[in-house]
Amino acid sequence: MKTANEITASDKVPEGWSPLLELAVREVFEIMLGCKLEAQTAPAPVSGDFTAMVGLAGQLCGLLTLHCSAHSAALMASRMLGADVKETDAQMWDAIGEIANMIAGNFKNKLTGMGDRCVLSVPTVITGSDYSLRSMADSGPLEVAFLFEGAPISVAVEVHS
Repeated sequence: MKTANEITASDKVPEGWSPLLELAVREVFEIMLGCKLEAQTAPAPVSGDFTAMVGLAGQLCGLLTLHCSAHSAALMASRMLGADVKETDAQMWDAIGEIANMIAGNFKNKLTGMGDRCVLSVPTVITGSDYSLRSMADSGPLEVAFLFEGAPISVAVEVHS
């Protein structure tokens, strides 16, 4: 597996990172939300109602994004808070931002030697679907897709040297 320094000489994210990202996502959903995700072979269209972003800075620079529907965001908040889905509207933004933050932290800690040499930004959450996201990444996104309670979600990492 390549280290972050070796990535700067490459134009794509190392192959070995995909299973690490998948594992990081699965672990966060199991621990924080008490659920197992179903794998998808290819990313399905996500409604894009909610996009949470966490920046990576230091030896590894880039962006982690989590895309899901508003219903999925409400369900995440409900599971985190132990509250009814109808009572979580105000907490959806915090919940999806925190889930993205935990995934980013879990992922970077799985990369050899990256735990202390990469810091995370405060999560940013965008709602709506009429926007464009452009990352300054040197490579295409590493994306994993799942079904969360039957609805598609996707998590992507883009790396910038």
